[in-house]
Amino acid sequence: MAFLDFAIVNAAIYAAFRIVGPLAGNNNYVDFTLIITLFWFLASKLVDLYDTKTIQRKLFILTTVKAYCLHLIFFLIYNSIKGVFLTGNFTLVFYVGLGSLLLSSRYFAILLTPMAKRMFNMAKPIAVLGVNPTSMLLADYFQRNEKMYSFSGFLNQKSLSTDGSRSQSDAALKEELKLAANRGINEIYVCLAPDRISEISGLVNEAHKQCIRLKFVPDYSQIINKPMNIQQLSDLQVINLTGSGAQEDMDDRVIKRLFDIGFSLLVIVFIFSWLYPILAILIKLESRGPVIFKQGRSGRNNVNFWCYKFRSMRVNQDSNEKQASRGDSRITKIGGFLRRTSLDELPQFVNVLMGNMSIVGPRPHMLKHTEHYRDIVDKYMARHYMKPGITGWAQVNGYRGETQELHLMQKRVEHDLWYLENWSPSLDMKILLKTILQVFRGHANAY
Repeated sequence: MAFLDFAIVNAAIYAAFRIVGPLAGNNNYVDFTLIITLFWFLASKLVDLYDTKTIQRKLFILTTVKAYCLHLIFFLIYNSIKGVFLTGNFTLVFYVGLGSLLLSSRYFAILLTPMAKRMFNMAKPIAVLGVNPTSMLLADYFQRNEKMYSFSGFLNQKSLSTDGSRSQSDAALKEELKLAANRGINEIYVCLAPDRISEISGLVNEAHKQCIRLKFVPDYSQIINKPMNIQQLSDLQVINLTGSGAQEDMDDRVIKRLFDIGFSLLVIVFIFSWLYPILAILIKLESRGPVIFKQGRSGRNNVNFWCYKFRSMRVNQDSNEKQASRGDSRITKIGGFLRRTSLDELPQFVNVLMGNMSIVGPRPHMLKHTEHYRDIVDKYMARHYMKPGITGWAQVNGYRGETQELHLMQKRVEHDLWYLENWSPSLDMKILLKTILQVFRGHANAY
């Protein structure tokens, strides 16, 4: 699909130049083709367009639309910075052509899949040996992807134990393989608990005799109740039990960091630079004290850092221990406005540029709160496996501001951990857009 899309992007560029203006002698053609193609692969990377999990019918088309819109944004930004050298007609023809070709390619891919399945016998007859939570998930996956798999069910399901115990002898397991071979099944997924791994060697020998491809799926459901991240170290496989997440990959961390630097620079140059002196004067006129309030917060790997904010309270002795509450007498008038609009967080873009924070991530807590909650809230410290953010998944889902009750902090931590496990560039964009909408709409807990 990536190669096909490369051809589509270049075909749309060529067609637009042919329709709108003469191609020969146009010095912009080569430069434009290179830049617009790079934009496409950047957009597709940000939304994981060519990821194995994405290439499913509905999800793939939806993700293609996201990449298309992101590409248009990149193009408009580039054209405004570089200077308009292409007409609006060109942009219209190019993007109409690009969108039509992309959607057509997806449509024909959907139509051709059943034909390819029949022609090349792509739907493999497969079965699953072992009944446990892992094998049930595996069976559900095969059933949802019936175009690629012909799922024959569980081998002798009634005699298999659901708890992975040794209710079946080695001889019985081998007999299951013989029966499967007689039914024309040539690929079997074996889901056994770790304490039964010793039985695998006997199954492998029998599978060779029956000409069956055997694939082992370990069932860790009894000891690990979360998605696992597996790393390859030489010939060894390592399972991350703690601290694993979607952002463990270095490529993903680089992408997130580049986005943080670019976005924070735009905010600092085009917003913070002129807004700072205005807010500084207003803050100073109402109360004595510094314009910027800095406070020690817990960062990535629980390393402390100075977090910057516009001062929204009168100088007091409780600022490092007591959370702001509704009707708090310490909050100034201008401070109330800053907090309601989240403008008090604006200096944290400097933290992002310094590398202490990210645009999106778990909100950093006061040091005293970290010490207080780490022993009473389940998995509280796991939220520190990644950089804290100016906004986060918990915040856009309503869990922000004061946490008077323990269950509110627990819910916030649950959302932070979900973000940690499911991070993607597209999720960051979604959170950022939701945050911008909340700034304009206001939030009940912003006080």
